[in-house]
Amino acid sequence: MLHLRVIVPPDQSPAVTDLLAADPGVTHLVVLSDAARQPRGDLILCDVVRESADSVLHGLRQLGVEARGGIAADDVELTISTAADRAARTAPGSGADAVVWDEIAAKTGEQTELSATYLVLLIVATMIAGIGVLLDQPILIVGAMVVGPEFGPLAALCVALLRRRGRVILRSVQALVVGFLAAMVATVLSTWALDLAGLVTRDMLLAERPLTDFIWRPDALSWVVGLLAGVAGMLSLTSKKSGSLVGVLISVTTVPAAANVAVAAAYRVWHEAAGSALQLLINLCAIVLAGLLTLVVQQLGWWRLARREAARPARRGH
Repeated sequence: MLHLRVIVPPDQSPAVTDLLAADPGVTHLVVLSDAARQPRGDLILCDVVRESADSVLHGLRQLGVEARGGIAADDVELTISTAADRAARTAPGSGADAVVWDEIAAKTGEQTELSATYLVLLIVATMIAGIGVLLDQPILIVGAMVVGPEFGPLAALCVALLRRRGRVILRSVQALVVGFLAAMVATVLSTWALDLAGLVTRDMLLAERPLTDFIWRPDALSWVVGLLAGVAGMLSLTSKKSGSLVGVLISVTTVPAAANVAVAAAYRVWHEAAGSALQLLINLCAIVLAGLLTLVVQQLGWWRLARREAARPARRGH
């Protein structure tokens, strides 16, 4: 369930109140006249089940509430209310499967910023994976996968492609390209530094690495894993199952592949660098493709559900 705080000018308050009161998924509706000061207007509070949240927010935006007022939404962790239970039963669909598109767009939009934190995390993750490649240590590879923040821009790219947000698409691609290039350059430099310190050698890269050589040897299963990870990652994001996202990050080899590109380039083992680059490209494309298709299926499913629910009163009236 979401808690909505809506500020509206007095002349819009009746229309907004009627919109919220008419939705069966809305409950605990409160109207405080002239309570808001910045911007000035009425303050309307309500709780809405996640199944109805997207349609409610869409209706508020159609009324132009955000232009002269504001809309804020928070997750409600606990609600003890018969009215809330009734709203959950009445609203169509399941709250666990509901997608609040404005929430997803806002959440993923934040992940497209090319911030210092994002760059440092990606660089550190790639450096860790680079050491893991040389030592043939899956534990370090797994740790690097968890640290890497690259799924944020990938998810943002999927949402932006679906909603045709060109600016967000460009920011997402920029975050991925600049981030991975910076991480690989830093890993090349760190590999040279470790080599000068006598901690790693070229022979470690050329030696048999049965536990990690899959990173630079892509095959059909690379597509399969990437597609499955894209589906699981997008579902974990849209359904707020963040715990599942850790498993998704561990299952894909984006950061390890970038690290292997850098280490192999540092030692001029070009065939291994090329294989790792192809592995990276396959994983990125597979995740975006699967994530986009998952969003399309979810959107079509909720559209069909909404049309079916809208047709019920008409059939009963007939």
